[in-house]
Amino acid sequence: MNRKRLWALLIKESLQIIRDPSAILIAVILPLILLFLMGYAVSLDARNIPLGIINKSNTKEAHDLVSSFVGSSFFKTHIAYSKKELMQSLQDNELKGVLEVPESFGKHNNYSIQILIDATEPNTGGLTQNYASKIIQTWAIEEGIMPSRGITIVPRYWFNPPLSSRYFLIPGSISVVMTLIGILLTALVIAREWERGTMEALMATPTSMIEILLGKLIPYFILGLGSMLLCFVVAYFWYEIPFNGNFGILLLLSAFYLFPSLSIGLLISTIAKNQFVAAQVSIIAGFLPAFLLSGFLFEINNMPIVLQYFTYIIPARYFVESLQTIFLVGNIPSIFIKDMVCMFVVGLFFFTLVVKKTKKGLE
Repeated sequence: MNRKRLWALLIKESLQIIRDPSAILIAVILPLILLFLMGYAVSLDARNIPLGIINKSNTKEAHDLVSSFVGSSFFKTHIAYSKKELMQSLQDNELKGVLEVPESFGKHNNYSIQILIDATEPNTGGLTQNYASKIIQTWAIEEGIMPSRGITIVPRYWFNPPLSSRYFLIPGSISVVMTLIGILLTALVIAREWERGTMEALMATPTSMIEILLGKLIPYFILGLGSMLLCFVVAYFWYEIPFNGNFGILLLLSAFYLFPSLSIGLLISTIAKNQFVAAQVSIIAGFLPAFLLSGFLFEINNMPIVLQYFTYIIPARYFVESLQTIFLVGNIPSIFIKDMVCMFVVGLFFFTLVVKKTKKGLE
């Protein structure tokens, strides 16, 4: 490998990136758009859940309990005097739950209530039950209804005290964004050379194929790290996601992750030789697996066993785990080392395929 030739290729590719608006668009504008969409549009939390309330009791306890629900930010309450009316609204999907306070509530130490929940959306149904139970428990403690002796359960939530889904969605979304950037950027590189006819000119030079590949890989590797820094700034300063790890380790993890991502992109562009086809394949082979099978949104252990084995060749699986760990937990070397080794092995596999597939010829 000739250092001067490689340096010339690096300068050439860097100048091409600067002159190409699409590369800056993908590396700078696209991450911001995706992070803001995932930060605000994708949420596993629930607010303003429509809840119907019918209060048949005239006791002070019943009025206080209803007031607790009305004043909660979790529910948007609808007070009614007819259970039939609320049940009809529940069937029409206008309400997610109905709280019924019976006439005997608050009398003779009777505090039985009924909550009917629409479980067609299991996540929302579970949140409705949890939020309602928490409000009732808080109200009971304030009223002194809970027993003062005996076993007292004091929950403590580690790593995510406010129980905000954004705390793990944003780090996971950074992985998805970096996947799309790394694969999409490099998927267009060699395909663009073939379309413009400049690949023949590169092959006519004394440079070897490995020098050509490295000359295209390294500039986009640096550009990918810049995109990672941008994502970190948005996550930490805009969304105020806690960061409990070491920033140097974060860059190291990102570097290990960019290796397989960029290699997959190079492999796609080498096979496709067309920018449109390369872009489509990068979405299907890169973005969708990272979004659906990395553990970003869906628990891997809940997937069919065949898909669980398939996730081992998806680099985003390891990067999502590392990002969520370094943001919310801190530095856990055992996790980071395992994930970096796996990402390197996957990257080496795809880069080897690129080298074998890419030959210095026009066939």
